[in-house]
Amino acid sequence: MTKPSLNELLHAAVTAVGGTERPGQVTMAEAVAEAVDDRSHLLVQAGTGTGKSLGYLVPALAHGERVVVATATLALQRQLVERDLPRTVDALHPILRRRPQYAMLKGRSNYLCLHRLHEGVPQEEEHGLFDQFEAAAPSSKLGQDLLRMRDWADETETGDRDDLTPGVSDRAWAQISVSSRECLGATKCAYGAECFAEMARERAKLADVVVTNHALLAIDAIEGAPVLPQHEVLIVDEAHELVTRVTGVATGELTPGQVNRAVRRASKLVNEKAADALLTASEGFERVMELALPGRLEEVPEDLGYALMALRDAARTVISALGSTRDKSVQDEDAVRKQAMASVESIHGVAERITQGSEYDVVWYERHDRFGASVRVAPLSVSGLLREKLFADRSVVLTSATLKLGGDFNGVGASLGLAPEGTAGDDIPQWKGLDVGSPFDYPKQGILYVARHLATPGREGSRTDMLDELAELIEAAGGRTLGLFSSMRAAQAAAEELRGRLGKPILLQGEETLGELIKNFAADPETCLFGTLSLWQGVDVPGASCQLVIMDRIPFPRPDDPLMSARQKAVEEAGGNGFMAVAATHAALLMAQGAGRLVRATGDKGVVAVLDPRLANARYGSYLRASLPDFWYTTDRNQVRRSLTAIDAAAKADGR
Repeated sequence: MTKPSLNELLHAAVTAVGGTERPGQVTMAEAVAEAVDDRSHLLVQAGTGTGKSLGYLVPALAHGERVVVATATLALQRQLVERDLPRTVDALHPILRRRPQYAMLKGRSNYLCLHRLHEGVPQEEEHGLFDQFEAAAPSSKLGQDLLRMRDWADETETGDRDDLTPGVSDRAWAQISVSSRECLGATKCAYGAECFAEMARERAKLADVVVTNHALLAIDAIEGAPVLPQHEVLIVDEAHELVTRVTGVATGELTPGQVNRAVRRASKLVNEKAADALLTASEGFERVMELALPGRLEEVPEDLGYALMALRDAARTVISALGSTRDKSVQDEDAVRKQAMASVESIHGVAERITQGSEYDVVWYERHDRFGASVRVAPLSVSGLLREKLFADRSVVLTSATLKLGGDFNGVGASLGLAPEGTAGDDIPQWKGLDVGSPFDYPKQGILYVARHLATPGREGSRTDMLDELAELIEAAGGRTLGLFSSMRAAQAAAEELRGRLGKPILLQGEETLGELIKNFAADPETCLFGTLSLWQGVDVPGASCQLVIMDRIPFPRPDDPLMSARQKAVEEAGGNGFMAVAATHAALLMAQGAGRLVRATGDKGVVAVLDPRLANARYGSYLRASLPDFWYTTDRNQVRRSLTAIDAAAKADGR
């Protein structure tokens, strides 16, 4: 029997999901198939509407070896497992003469823990166990959520938090979940045979396609203890997020509250001498943190160094003592001990990492209004880690609508540890960059307007001219505006000012859940939605409700961001251009994502307005503009108002 062609398989899959074959999707599928066959690597930019998930799923399924697909967002994971994969597998089954299996795998804390549910949460303030169901008043929100989760536990087949609707708060979920460090292990747990997390891992071991998230991929790479099954092909979707997610997993943090919890958890399980040493060390650490001022610590201050060494040594003593003593007075001691061990090991690990003082780490203080001060440590770069752990033993495909910055893939490639495209060498991963374009006609569907006449935004202070411009643009557009701001303070100030000035509803991020805000924004064309970071990437509102996307300023990282400024300085010390490599790349990625909110379907029309003259005037402006969709470009404020008025009139004529 002849092997089915890729085009035949792709056609069957696209038909099954009710889509339309697009040239970019075919080009992408062929490139993915070639990379997988050659065991090489591919960076592929596929614009919104290309159908990129089928562009990688079909060749991956046709190849026949196990594939891991890692995404950044829950929405895409659900789309893959609930829509794209079931239909694609059904369509390909008769042609491939086999039915590929698929499964979703997440971190352990995403699954209901039956031990926690039935035995309760180990409670540090008093002996024994705390029955969370008894303690929470049934009339309280927490109490109602806990009772609902107990009922759900009898019905669910997956125990996956995301299958619980409506969802619950992090506080409620923490009562019935454990981290991997707190887990007793299937062999020691009375509920091991029924464990939802273990069942998910078993399903993943049998699956041809495992869908997971960037964080679990990072844990698998960093911690050396494999949590993902062996796989020959790795596909990273939403790959523009990968470096940020991996950095997050590789970042350690210590707070006085966290250390105090560890003291309470461990004190009843170890001898008095070990417990006192940890308590004394925690008090010393707390005193140092009371005086901590936010900012990078180029060198660890002497008082912090002493406090961390004391914590490290006391934690090591407690870890040894926890392994040897048993206390018959403590109910369910294994669970209590495991939770205490996880807390103390975490403190020991971070304290030791900071006191060792690696040149590849960045250390800084942060101060949070609600949670107080913390000391954090993060890798200066994750590129070496990614090059070593991701690209060594498998074919890797990375895809996103925004990977080509300033006209090529080398900027994103460098952040992933890849040498410039085409660089030869024995130990250098070989990769190819491919832009398959977009099905949208950007020059006809969108305008990029830069308000060149405005004053250059300063670090602080109100921007009266920007708010006047914003009000005029919204009036011309008839509402229909997504406002993307570089800070929450700027979004709040704009919403407050324009609510009093315009007769249109203005929704503000934080005043309702993100899902609810987006739903209300999409439902009423006159409504505007203002917000910050998650709106730059998380809004998909096709049609007339979003015809004007505003960016208040170029979203460079804050000058006092310890990690970004350290990375910029490191590039400069190595002879490179730190500003372009770090700050401009960061801004280009966010702006490309933000501009992508405008055109989500072939009939969409509108304007992306950047209220920052530097995009037109500064030397780096051309690099940033080259990273955006190929909209028609203007700095003519009168032209853009006429265009917005015409787009609004056309939408109203269509009854939208």
